[in-house]
Amino acid sequence: MTKRIVILGGGTGGTLTANRLHRHFKHHTLQGEHVEITVVDQDDHHIYQPGLLFVPFGLAHHQEIVRPRQAQLHKDIQFVLQPIDRVDTERDTVVLEDGRELAYDVLVIATGVGLATEETEGLTGPGWNERVFTFYDLAGATGLEAALAEFEGGKIVVNVVDMPIKCPVAPLEFCFLADWYFTERGIRDKVEITYATPLDGAFTKPVASAALTSLLAEKGVHLITEFNTGEVVGESVDGESPKLIGYDGREVPFDLAVVIPLHSGAAYVGRSEGLGDDLNFVPTDKRTLQTNAKPNVFAIGDATNVPASKAGSVTHFEGEVLVDNIIRFLDDKPLDSTFDGHANCFIETGFGKALLIDFNYETEPLPGHFPSALGMPLLKESRMNHLGKLMFQWVYWHALLQGRDIPGIGATMPERGKNHPESTSHDTEELTV
Repeated sequence: MTKRIVILGGGTGGTLTANRLHRHFKHHTLQGEHVEITVVDQDDHHIYQPGLLFVPFGLAHHQEIVRPRQAQLHKDIQFVLQPIDRVDTERDTVVLEDGRELAYDVLVIATGVGLATEETEGLTGPGWNERVFTFYDLAGATGLEAALAEFEGGKIVVNVVDMPIKCPVAPLEFCFLADWYFTERGIRDKVEITYATPLDGAFTKPVASAALTSLLAEKGVHLITEFNTGEVVGESVDGESPKLIGYDGREVPFDLAVVIPLHSGAAYVGRSEGLGDDLNFVPTDKRTLQTNAKPNVFAIGDATNVPASKAGSVTHFEGEVLVDNIIRFLDDKPLDSTFDGHANCFIETGFGKALLIDFNYETEPLPGHFPSALGMPLLKESRMNHLGKLMFQWVYWHALLQGRDIPGIGATMPERGKNHPESTSHDTEELTV
């Protein structure tokens, strides 16, 4: 007998889940049954997402951050290169665009998010990829590199259209790196940088928001809050200056706009009855990572609706719990409700420094050190954090994707090394960033 595990998506979550499962079943039998693992994706281009931030500033290049998806999977894992039409949860079957069907005993949704640029009126109209860009895909990041190199002065606006987005600190990082970039070019005094966000602060929780707001001010970045973008107007025929337009009527003029569009889940989720919500995210138990669709359907990473950051670190920590629960499900054992929303993010601040934040569902980012009192400083700029961010790319390709544990860093958020002021410790309000 064979148990079939089908994983939709060959990105971070799908790859590390497949490799972790393969490693387990290579050494452990499932009641004498063989386990077959299949990963499905519509392309064979695995992008190291954090690297997209560095491309516009000439700090990373295409060949450094893109590798074949199949090459990241163990050779015994089957890889199917084909778009997905829909999931039929009643028949436990994935229907591919070419009509083929893949039956499964366990399904994992790991198809992440896409950019819903069409949802913002005017975004892809006049000026798109000329003076309006996004660095959230490779084409946009590459185009923005050329635009920044030619930029000699004026207004740059970095705008988050709406939440949630993947890597929610990246727009702030772009502002900080832009400050460094134009300083290095000797024209910082000719460039006005504005950060426009739909949030009521630079970030989502008081401690982190205060630190990041202070850093924006220190670097001369103007902050506009509660700005809900309604339109992006390119250069009009009557010569009016291009601008962002908010639903409340506010206007923010720009010479160059860096926009982070609305995000949504994969389109096939919307075509699969009972699988997703209105934005095609998959309703998922935030502790077990089992979906609401059916007990044998699980989800990981950006594809879920769990109230955690849509970041690679979260996906990594989820992977430990998810794989354990898939094994438990196949063994007819109760699932563990152990995922605590742990997120860990380096925030590049320019000039060879970075901040580090570490938090979970219940605890907001706090000062201190990670992963212990002798570790890297939290909520504080340091060279050590910058080097940690750079080193993570090697860790990503050679350890995280391969499903290996990182020594000293587990799925559960460490309490050691954190300063827990009485007013902010163990906040009962969930953190979503």
